[in-house]
Amino acid sequence: MFLLKILKNKYFLTSLAIIAWLLCFDKNDVFTQWDLIQKCKKLEKERDYYISEIQSNKVWLNELQTNKKSLETFAREKYLMKRDNEDVFVFVTK
Repeated sequence: MFLLKILKNKYFLTSLAIIAWLLCFDKNDVFTQWDLIQKCKKLEKERDYYISEIQSNKVWLNELQTNKKSLETFAREKYLMKRDNEDVFVFVTK
């Protein structure tokens, strides 16, 4: 009897319809907002990763610009450069 009285109440039905609309049918529904929040968190993690990579690359670049020994090591390892009187042997391991 009490449940039937509540279900016939126009304010309850209106509130129920608005809640259902906001949860499921609106373009900014709860599920869309949840997906957007998850994407935002993922992008923030990526941003933090790239900021840390930029910082480490700046340190490495500064080291290469100031230290000739590290520049020579970098050129030998990355680009297989050599001096005129040297031979380079590259060993490939599987």
